Amino acid sequence: MATDLAFGRIFYISGSVPPYYREVYNIISPTSSNVNKELFTKLLVKSGLPSQTLSLIWELVDTKQGSLSRSSLYKALALVAWAQQGKQPSTKLLENFSGEELPRPELGDLSDLAPEKTSSPTQLGLRYPDICQLDTIEVDLVPEKKGLFLKHVEYQVSSKRFGSLVRRRYNDFVALHELLLGRFPYRLIPKLPPKKMVGADSHFIEERRKSLRRWLTLVARHPALNGDPLLSFFLTYTGPDVQHKIREVFRRVPDEFTTSELAARAKELVPPETHTEFANSRDQIRVILNGISRLKQIADVLALRSHGYAADMAELGSQLTSLANEPHGSSSWATGGNNVWADMKKGFHIISKEFGLLSSKAMQQAVREEDEVCERLNLLLDILIAHRELCERHEKGVAQDHNKALAKMLSLKKRQMQGVIKGTDAESVEQLESKMMEQESVIASVELRNAFSLHCLHLETQLVHAHLEILAAVLGTLVAVQIRGHSEMADVWRLIQPTVAKCLPENNIQPPVNGTSPCSDK
Repeated sequence: MATDLAFGRIFYISGSVPPYYREVYNIISPTSSNVNKELFTKLLVKSGLPSQTLSLIWELVDTKQGSLSRSSLYKALALVAWAQQGKQPSTKLLENFSGEELPRPELGDLSDLAPEKTSSPTQLGLRYPDICQLDTIEVDLVPEKKGLFLKHVEYQVSSKRFGSLVRRRYNDFVALHELLLGRFPYRLIPKLPPKKMVGADSHFIEERRKSLRRWLTLVARHPALNGDPLLSFFLTYTGPDVQHKIREVFRRVPDEFTTSELAARAKELVPPETHTEFANSRDQIRVILNGISRLKQIADVLALRSHGYAADMAELGSQLTSLANEPHGSSSWATGGNNVWADMKKGFHIISKEFGLLSSKAMQQAVREEDEVCERLNLLLDILIAHRELCERHEKGVAQDHNKALAKMLSLKKRQMQGVIKGTDAESVEQLESKMMEQESVIASVELRNAFSLHCLHLETQLVHAHLEILAAVLGTLVAVQIRGHSEMADVWRLIQPTVAKCLPENNIQPPVNGTSPCSDK
């Protein structure tokens, strides 16, 4: 882990990573995603190192998840270069690195490693099934540790990609959220669930656990965040004091605009119609958000109805049990020799068990509706709301800074003109001109940043649309869940019917046929 921390720092210091490393990464991973394991194997072979050395490098680079992040690839390239210099590959080489630039390996021609077709940087190129392959996250509750005054809730977090299992506190998630917003201000970073200091009952804790799982799932499956060392640290670090350690390591990391190789040509990536398309897509997603919110409300009502149905059936069975246990007996004075009530009481015990089974089936139905329908709609709502907040950040953040810079430039020009008219001395005019030149540089940077923000918004909007496939799956699941639930309960009702018939006295009144009661006067 110390090696990962050391290399995490190196990774973010752009001067220490040779341009050749980026060239290699762009060749074998033009979509800026993780490096395929097979391609990495072919890359190692090109170094010409002995197989024993290559095996050692392979072990030093974590490939358990089936692919390599960019930082892991850079780590491997450095180890290869040192091995070619005659040094034994080891974690110490990275931990003790203090030079200005990592060594460059000799790998020869890499053209045969390039994919046949490179995708456009303005196209996400992913569908929802592809996104799901990036990682699978689980967040489970750890039994509470009770102190003298406070109860601490811990979560067990697992990542399929890293094969990791770590424990995290809520404040650890808060630290990651803050750092992600600083590192990726133009990306979809959903809100964390609220922290409730007092009166956090089991229901609140369970709902927050589900929310944290959804939040971390969206983060871990985000194409731009997926390979960042910040996320891998959170998912793999097993040391103490996570929230302070992660801030210590990553608090000075520059934001994505500063480190992205696309930032310099961001204006080229933003077509003239981007502003119009942005406004249209924002309105469209707002309409979709409202519709999905209403669907979620309906799904919640369905689940509550199933819970209520389960409770009603349980109560029905309980009341039948109470009637069966009615203690007064059946004297001849009360019944006139008619023992129907006594016979019925004997059957109530049997019938009540059948209603208990019906209650159990209804509860299972409610759980399926919550987990398979409501929870997946919640995930979709989380990313839709994150898009809305991203649009607001863009307009209030970058766009606002851009307008301030323009206003300042106009003010300087106005002051210069007034100074010339009033005969201001040449030195003051030169000072104003110097300020204007500085401000022009600021405006250029803000415009570039604004273009980069719009470029990211374009990709994030595509990411939202990729997630909309969830709705199709949810509708299919809703139908399947309802069919299964109603079929199971219908089966139980069919079991109840002959049981009731057997437990009732002979020559009892038969149930209605075609909606007409045999007791009806008609």
